[in-house]
Amino acid sequence: MKWDGVSEFVFVAENESFTLASKKMAISTAQVSRQISALEKRLNTKLFYRTTRKVSLTEEGRVFYQHCRSVLDGLDAAERAITNLQSKPHGKIKLTAPVTYGEQQILPLVNNFISQYEDVEVSAYLSNRQVDLLEDGYDLAIRLGKLSDSSMIAKKLGKRTIYVCASPCYLEKYGMPHSISELSHHSCLLGTNDYWHFKESGREKSVRVTGKLRYNNGYGLTDAALKDLGVVQLPDYYVQPYIKSGELVPLLENYRAPDEGIWALYPQNRHLSPKIRMLVDYLAEQLL
Repeated sequence: MKWDGVSEFVFVAENESFTLASKKMAISTAQVSRQISALEKRLNTKLFYRTTRKVSLTEEGRVFYQHCRSVLDGLDAAERAITNLQSKPHGKIKLTAPVTYGEQQILPLVNNFISQYEDVEVSAYLSNRQVDLLEDGYDLAIRLGKLSDSSMIAKKLGKRTIYVCASPCYLEKYGMPHSISELSHHSCLLGTNDYWHFKESGREKSVRVTGKLRYNNGYGLTDAALKDLGVVQLPDYYVQPYIKSGELVPLLENYRAPDEGIWALYPQNRHLSPKIRMLVDYLAEQLL
């Protein structure tokens, strides 16, 4: 437990920013803040002065930083030594991922990974239900979008873009919407959520949409859009090939919602495992 928050503390101290530290560590800002707060509580010491413009070390923070920096340098050297001894990861990895994204993106990359490292065994469970990693014994989870508060380590692997689109034939018949409000005049192809997400005037906005068709399957919704049945909002891995081919036309691009994160989530005790670290690094390299 003495190690919890130390890396986050050093990154914030060196960058003088929680946001920059989170980007360089490829974890969420909330996780950095949570770890620092827990560290300060454990030490019963305020490590940073925080203002809206700047983060700076307290006197106690400067002393703690000097010791932590040398300790982390030694830890890095120790990890490199162990990695050199175990250059080939081995053992079992149990992972979970969302169904469609897992099928299209994650499992093919996992196959490539184990082709390189034959001593690795992988058991994958694809589900759109968020399983409990500790309770169900998972080493790694792939999650999409915003993360819920968690004690797990999160590393950003990449991002996905959400498109609103329709077929040229549908648009020729019903016209092209030029604002979010105009969606009320169109047949929207619904998934499990009645709300679509946009960005308007610099702020994220959720808009309730309606339509006569609802599927809990992205492939079915994509097919419906291709068959001129309405307007759809889906992630890039469903619709991007058809946008490139011209079979679907992107709409309301000025209102497009911010890209969503793709995350690797794993328990604290898996952090130094070579097989987990190397797989996560490989996924990040391929997906970024």
